[in-house]
Amino acid sequence: MTRTNVLIAGVGGQGILFIGKLLAQAGMREGQQVVMSETHGLAQRGGAVVSEIRFGDVSSPIIPAGEADLLIAFEPLEALRSLPRLSKRSVVVCNTSILPPFAIQDPESPYPSIDTILKTLQEAAAEVVAVNAEELADRAGERRSSNVALLGVAAGLGRLPVKEETIHTLFRELTGPRAEANLRAFEIGEEAGMKLAEGAAPPSPVAAAGSG
Repeated sequence: MTRTNVLIAGVGGQGILFIGKLLAQAGMREGQQVVMSETHGLAQRGGAVVSEIRFGDVSSPIIPAGEADLLIAFEPLEALRSLPRLSKRSVVVCNTSILPPFAIQDPESPYPSIDTILKTLQEAAAEVVAVNAEELADRAGERRSSNVALLGVAAGLGRLPVKEETIHTLFRELTGPRAEANLRAFEIGEEAGMKLAEGAAPPSPVAAAGSG
């Protein structure tokens, strides 16, 4: 049985836990074996939040070091924190919009530049795609759907272990009046990801794409 490990990282308030649960439910609905874990001790205060979803023949919900197949990072610095989970076969989809965790808002610990973060990620992973998810969500008319837009980019790259149709169905079931905005944001992100996968010029919100 194929195993796929998806790591989602960001800070409180970015919708990390929702995306993790959405992927887990999608996998189970498709008949896959799925286990997941969440870390969100300071989720309401801008602290680090991580969701780990493992598909296939696995027992532990924790992704071992070097075994993340896909990292979806909603905050660039949280992508760096995930480096121990990456390997030269990992794919990283990283939001370039900065939302510093409260612990880094200290002049003694300056926030690294986006270029530095992306270069470090490219050295550690097989492929890195950096996208301004907020700008993609703005095109859908709902900035709160930036998490969904970034998920769409991963789908467009062909990296999700679940079907887009299943995700669409769950949006309608789980998000009520926001379902249409979420679907638009997902589709806009998916289009951006597909263009990158095809080697075409990406839309302007896509800041960078590279391989390690």
